[in-house]
Amino acid sequence: MTAEWSVRMSDSFLKQYPLVSDMPFQRTRSWNYENGCMLTALERLWRKTGDGRYFDYIRLNMDLFVRADGTIDTYRLEEYNVDQINQGKSLFFLYEQTKEEKYRLAIETLMTQMKSHPRTSEGGLWHKKIYPYQMWLDGVYMTSPFLTRYARMFECPQWYDEAAHEILLMERHARDPQTGLLYHGWDESGEQAWANRSTGCSPNFWSRAMGWYVMAVVDVLDDLPPDHPKRGLIVGLFYRLAEAIIRAQDADTGLWYQVTDQEARTGNYLEASGSAMFVYAFAKGARNGYLGESAAESARKGFRGLLDLCVESDPDASLHLGRICSVAGLGGRPYRDGSFDYYVSEPQRRDDPKGFGPFVSACLEIEAQ
Repeated sequence: MTAEWSVRMSDSFLKQYPLVSDMPFQRTRSWNYENGCMLTALERLWRKTGDGRYFDYIRLNMDLFVRADGTIDTYRLEEYNVDQINQGKSLFFLYEQTKEEKYRLAIETLMTQMKSHPRTSEGGLWHKKIYPYQMWLDGVYMTSPFLTRYARMFECPQWYDEAAHEILLMERHARDPQTGLLYHGWDESGEQAWANRSTGCSPNFWSRAMGWYVMAVVDVLDDLPPDHPKRGLIVGLFYRLAEAIIRAQDADTGLWYQVTDQEARTGNYLEASGSAMFVYAFAKGARNGYLGESAAESARKGFRGLLDLCVESDPDASLHLGRICSVAGLGGRPYRDGSFDYYVSEPQRRDDPKGFGPFVSACLEIEAQ
C-alpha cells in the first residue's frame, strides 16, 4: 500500500534537508519564520502518526537556537519583527511534550516582544520596526495563533482578545468591497509610495498573503474559546473571504494565480504556496464546520491541481514541490512597489518551506476527509 502524501513528502524532505535552516537558498543559519512553516506541519504529522522521527526532527531543529536560559540564538528583540514569532509555535509543542523549562522561558522571550511591540493607533502590530505603521496579512499568521496558544496554555485570556483584534482590524482595513479579497498590506500613515492615497492599501491581491491570513484564522479558532465575544465575527469573516477566494480559483487546474484576480494577464502564473494554504484552510474550515461543502470541494480540487502541476519527482525518487514564489514584500531596499510586475518578477523555487510546510498540512487535511 502506498503511503499517504503527507508521509511521502515529509519523509523525502527530511532525507534531503536534515536541517531546515540550512536549506541551499538560506544565506545563513537563523531563527526565522520559514523554519516554522515546516516544523508546524511536522508537528501535525507527528500528532497523526506518532512517528518519533518527526518529533526528533522538530527538536533537533529547535535546539539549534534555544539555549538553556530561554534565550534564542540569532533572535533580536530590538528588530521588532513579527516574522520572528512564527518559529516559536513549536516551543509550545516541545514544552507540552518534554516539560523542559528552556522551552517555556523561550516562549516568554517571544512574549516580551509581543508585550512591547510597536502598534498602530488602533493597536495593530506593526509588521516590523523598519516598516512603521504598516500591517501586512502575513503578520497575522506569524502572531495570532501564537498568542491564542499562549493564552490557552498559560491561562492569560487577554491574549485571546489581542489575537482576535489583529484579525478583525486587518480585515477591516484590507478588504476590497468589490471583490471581497484582501490587499497584501495597509499603511496607516499613508507615507509609502505603494499605499493608496485614500485607503492606505497596497495595489494588488497576492495569493500567498491571503493564504497566510486564512491559515491564521483557522488556526486561531483551534484555541479561541467557544464563548469568546469575537469568535462569531471571525467565523463570519472567514466564510465571507473564503467565498471570494473560491470565486478566483482557476476552473481548469484548481489552483490560484500569483496575483489572485488577474489570471489572463501575461506573466501571471499558478502558484503553489498560496494554493496549498487555501487548500489547508478550506479543508480544515469545512471539517470544523466553519465553512460549507463548496469550500471542501474547492480544497479537493486545489489538492488535485497541486499533485498534477506542482509535485515533482527526481530520478532518485526524491519528491519536491515546485512553483513556489521565493518571497514578496512591500517597500524596503530595493523598493517593492506592490505592482503586478513586481509580484510576477520574483523568482520561483522548489521545496521552499513557505510552500512545502503548508502543502504537508494540506495533505493531512485532505487525508482526514
